[in-house]
Amino acid sequence: MKWLILFHVIVAVVGIGPTFFGIILLRKHQTISDLRHNVLLQHKLDYFPKIGGTLAVITGILLVLFGNYGSILQVWLLASLVIYLCIQVIVIGFISPALNELQRWLLHPENRASTQLPPQQDAALHKISNLYSLTCILGFLIFILMIIKPT
Repeated sequence: MKWLILFHVIVAVVGIGPTFFGIILLRKHQTISDLRHNVLLQHKLDYFPKIGGTLAVITGILLVLFGNYGSILQVWLLASLVIYLCIQVIVIGFISPALNELQRWLLHPENRASTQLPPQQDAALHKISNLYSLTCILGFLIFILMIIKPT
C-alpha cells in the first residue's frame, strides 16, 4: 500500500505540476518571440497532465478501494474528484482550443515579422492566462484537500 501511495503522490505532482507553468509561460505582456517559444513549450508540457492526471485518478480510486480511507462520498475525496474534473474541462474544453488557435497564428509564416498581437489573439492570450490562473487555484485546492482531508 505504501508503494501505491508513493506512486499516487508522484503522478499527482507530475500530473498537476505542469499546469502551474501555464501562468508563467503564457503570461500577458511578453514579446511575440517569447510567446512563440513558450506556446511550443507549453504544448510539450501538456502531455504530463494527460498521463499523470489520469494515473493519479486511477491510483486514487485503487487507494480508496483497497485502502482504509472510508467511503468515496467523503467531502475531501468527492470534492477532489469534482475539482479534478473541473480542471480537465477547463484545460481540454477551453484552454487547449484557444491555445491551438493562438499557436496557429503565432507559427503562421505571414505573422513571423509581427511584433504585436492583434486584438483577437491578445484576447485569447488573456483568456488562456486567466484560465491557467484558475486551474492553479483549483490544483492548490486539490492538494489542500488531499493533505487536510476535512470531513
